[in-house]
Amino acid sequence: MTETTEATCKREIELEIPAENVQKVTDKVARDIARIARIPGFRPGKAPITLVRRRFADDIQGEVVQSLVPEYLEKALDEKKLVPVMRPEVDKVEFKEGEPLRFRAVFEVLPEFQLGDYKNLQVQVGELEVGDAQVDKTLDQMRDRAATFVPVEGRAAQDGDSVFVKLSGTSSNGEPVQADNILVPLGAEETLPSFTENLRGANVGETKRFEAQYPAEYPDPNLAGKTYDYTVEVQGIKEKKLPELNDEFVKEVAGEAGGIATLDELRKNIRENLDAQKEQHQTTEGHEKILEQLVKAHEFPVPEALIEGQMDSRLERVVRSLAAQGVDPRAMQVDWTALRAQQRDRSVADVKAELLLDRIATAENIDATDEEIDKEIATLAERSGESETAFRARLTKQGALDRMKSKLRSEKTIDWLYRNARIETTAKGEK
Repeated sequence: MTETTEATCKREIELEIPAENVQKVTDKVARDIARIARIPGFRPGKAPITLVRRRFADDIQGEVVQSLVPEYLEKALDEKKLVPVMRPEVDKVEFKEGEPLRFRAVFEVLPEFQLGDYKNLQVQVGELEVGDAQVDKTLDQMRDRAATFVPVEGRAAQDGDSVFVKLSGTSSNGEPVQADNILVPLGAEETLPSFTENLRGANVGETKRFEAQYPAEYPDPNLAGKTYDYTVEVQGIKEKKLPELNDEFVKEVAGEAGGIATLDELRKNIRENLDAQKEQHQTTEGHEKILEQLVKAHEFPVPEALIEGQMDSRLERVVRSLAAQGVDPRAMQVDWTALRAQQRDRSVADVKAELLLDRIATAENIDATDEEIDKEIATLAERSGESETAFRARLTKQGALDRMKSKLRSEKTIDWLYRNARIETTAKGEK
């Protein structure tokens, strides 16, 4: 047995199975085939073994390889204490009668590396201000969501109005578009500047003609990066009316069921929620920076198979996100191969982070408890509308239960690292 190692996670093992072992299994396979083989001129099981060997040589050889190679490969891996991350690929099989069976196995293993300092890491997170201004902003957003729209009479459209239009147009590529009763919030962040500029000052019944250029990152992929010549007819103008900020407003938007009945109580509740969001945001940022530090501080090769799997996962998340927004990924003119390749650097970092968390978890005896696993299953089962028993059975059948345990273990480990890190907050503009 010879082994080839590289400065990567790839390994090659060349193995040789003794000729006598090969012959013994070859004889057995030939006898098994002879008992059921149908050969013209002979009754089943009565054909000469030499004829069976010649007629079914390829089948016999295949059976012998399938029988012996996994056994000897597993034994060799155990002896060398090598654990492949994926099933080894077997090639260069040499099988000649009377000689040893030779083959090569190619596979990847997890990297060996020494853990550097991972305790008392120092990270900086942004300081998020939570004060009266932030509470007022949240209240303004709540009022905006509860706003009503009333028809405008006796004046032209202005910023803050919502203009209802009928439009028709043609793109620079000759693609036609036509739509009725389209709502255009003038001056809003999501409204194209060309619409705001051309419809500001318009009256009901007026028709405007102008060019609109959609940015490449526009949310609608059918419009992104395109230019249209539009003819737009103003059908109606409505003005936003915000509700008064008082106890009645609180009862309308919050209700008394949650114990919130007055404006002061609502402001207190908003501040508590903002504080919780601030803490969660800082924790998330801290987690990300801790992993970034760990990855930069440890240099080791990463199995290509794990990188490929992570790239696939990242691409799948993009596709699921598009589908959730009602966009058919198949209809998009996207170079998916190039998009996948762009995920490589992030995927390498993701895999390295997981390997580091696994090693730290082992070093610190961190693991997911049965209670934590049961709680996670209960939460996920409730979201999916399944019973806990059915959901657990499905996870087990799909082999996903171990992945869930591993995910919980990683989350506990990064939480442990965060608790043991020195966290500094920096105001906006500071480095």
